[in-house]
This record gives sequence, structure tokens and C-alpha cells, in this order.
Amino acid sequence: MSITLKKTYQEVVVPKLMEQFGYTNIHQVPKLVKITVNRGLGEASQNAKALESSLTEIAKITGQKPVITRAKQAIASFKIRQGMPVGIMVTLRSERMYSFLEKLIHISLPRIRDFRGISPRSFDGRGNYTLGLKEQLLFPEISYDAIDQIRGMDISIVTTAKTDEEGRALLKEIGMPFRDK
Repeated sequence: MSITLKKTYQEVVVPKLMEQFGYTNIHQVPKLVKITVNRGLGEASQNAKALESSLTEIAKITGQKPVITRAKQAIASFKIRQGMPVGIMVTLRSERMYSFLEKLIHISLPRIRDFRGISPRSFDGRGNYTLGLKEQLLFPEISYDAIDQIRGMDISIVTTAKTDEEGRALLKEIGMPFRDK
């Protein structure tokens, strides 16, 4: 499954971007570095079951075991002490990254109700893109009966692009469904 997206990148995207931006060397062409899937769990400090269910959901979605992120410092108003679990994250690279991105583009994003494309404005200034999803049911691995609560997640796509324009061109050529401004 993931071989097709990587092959598309090498055979179609690289020549197109070299022509568009006038690169002289194939190594100047921006490429995907990693994808991080992150979920903040404020209620995990009081509810251990929420943490467990989120760990299994993210593991099913990404095919990789998530890491628990812990609070760096205590915040009394949120009832959080230092070292308490506050979220989970997964970093995907190489084959898993390509297969996850392909699943995201072709299966999960089109399942969003009234989907007209993702915002082209969510770049960080250095060619990296971040996308927030409101629910985990967009992914085919998650069944409606198995979840206890609808929780969202943040997906960050890190590229070697120097500018937002290069990053946008890379993701558009790979197949990200950006909507018109």
C-alpha cells in the first residue's frame, strides 16, 4: 500500500517540483521527514481508562505503539502535578509514514462530513503542515461501538521544505486535498 505513494513521489512529484522551483540537484527537492500524531488528554490525570483507550486507538490507527507524554511542571489550577500523563504521541517515519499518509488522504479525510478540502493556511513558515481532526472515527480501524468518548488528534507533517510555498507544492503533488483559499 505505502509503496505506491513513495513511488509517486519519486517518479512524478520530484520532476514536477524540480521544474517548478528550478532545482538543479535532486537532493534540493523537499521531501517528507516524519509525521507525528499527538493527542492531548487533560482528563488522563483523573481517568486512567481514558489513557488506556487512547493508547489502543492511536496504536490501531498508526500501527505503532504511542509514547505517553508527561507534564513538565505542576499546574495547580488544572489539578496537574509534575510527571502526570497529559497526552500521547507517535512519530512515524519511512514506510509507516507513507502508509499512514496514504490512508489519511484517500480514506480518512473524505469521510469528514461536508468535506471541501483542508485549509492551505496551516503551515508554520518552514514548510511543515499541521492538521487537527475532531474525531477518531474517521479512521476505518476504529469501530463506533469500541469507543467510550469522541476525542480528536493533531497530525503534523514535517518536510525538508524551506518555505511554505515549497511545502504546499510538495503536499499538493502528493495528493493532499487543499481547498481553494
